Amino acid sequence: MAYSDSSHSSEEAHGSFRSYTIGFVYSLVLTGISVAIVLGGWLEGTANALALMAAAVLQLFVQLVFFMHLREEKRPRYNLAALLLGLVILLVIVAGSMWIMMYNQVAT
Repeated sequence: MAYSDSSHSSEEAHGSFRSYTIGFVYSLVLTGISVAIVLGGWLEGTANALALMAAAVLQLFVQLVFFMHLREEKRPRYNLAALLLGLVILLVIVAGSMWIMMYNQVAT
């Protein structure tokens, strides 16, 4: 007797091994670029901050597209919810990081 999982239909789009691998490689490349910019001292000041923020936003879109399957949902409401969740997470991380860095500057 075959086991049938009713929570997933065969018509739903899920990530394949190939798409997960591509997303993982993009994430590694973007992380490597950020690390190289910081550790190599390639950029300074505002250019450094802008390059790191651009890499972070690209990383967000890689996560949304390849791991949260933003483009593969059949119902647009789920796409919107995934996008809003990603933006909330981005804002919390950025605002929290800025708050921590500002607090550390005052403490020293």
